[in-house]
Amino acid sequence: MTRHALDAPLDGLGSRALPRPANPLTAATAFVGKTWVIAELEVRKLRHDPTELVTRAVQPALWLLVFGQIFTRVHAIPTGDLRYLDFMAPGILAQSVLFISIFYGIAIIWERDLGIVHKLLVTPTPRAALVLGKALSAGVRAVSQAFIVYALAWLLGVKMNWHALPLAGVLVAVLLGAACFSTLSLIIACLVKTRERFMGIGQILTMPLFFASNAIYPISIMPAWLQAVSRVNPLTYQVDALRALMLAGGASVYGVGVSLAILTGATGLLVLVAARLYPNVVR
Repeated sequence: MTRHALDAPLDGLGSRALPRPANPLTAATAFVGKTWVIAELEVRKLRHDPTELVTRAVQPALWLLVFGQIFTRVHAIPTGDLRYLDFMAPGILAQSVLFISIFYGIAIIWERDLGIVHKLLVTPTPRAALVLGKALSAGVRAVSQAFIVYALAWLLGVKMNWHALPLAGVLVAVLLGAACFSTLSLIIACLVKTRERFMGIGQILTMPLFFASNAIYPISIMPAWLQAVSRVNPLTYQVDALRALMLAGGASVYGVGVSLAILTGATGLLVLVAARLYPNVVR
């Protein structure tokens, strides 16, 4: 008999009552609560240093104001019935989400050096809740970029879809994309364990993920080998969903539901892997 069973209270007949299994609803509620606490702790850091939001806005502004304006004038990339700037705006939002999320894992290395990770690992919080909480906080940062990209796109005359349901869909796509890439970043941090190696791998990944997607040009004009790579790139499906949801008259190649489902599946798989690897960051 286990010690937990020996410590259980006596029932009316004088025998020890075995502990009741946890209610699934109670366990799920506790899991969500712990995830939210971790996310809130991460978001609080952003509230104390909001200058990060301003500096993050520089890159999408340059892409839209310079690259987008120039290529819209020269008509160098075929985009069908959409102006190139309209075609590009969802891709730049996805790029902002990627660039914020893919370097998110470096915070884990800093927390390990400060001893914060050790403290979290000795709590009863499930590893998956720790990972999801950090992924959710990355999503909050990404949502702030969505507001910036929307404002810039509106000022530049991009034909946006302002209906409530598509806007909610954009929010979901941004959160899923941020969760997916921040969890990938966490996995990398658990494997390499040093800031220098992490930054090198992060820089190696960002450009291939971005250029091997449909963010700034259609998949149809890519060479065959790059088309194959783009179809296994999660960023492609995030851009596909955003393009259909953000733009008035925008269309999805794969279907919004399919794209969001693929993002959800990729995120779920990465969370499971990251939850297994998370303790490795301190070894």
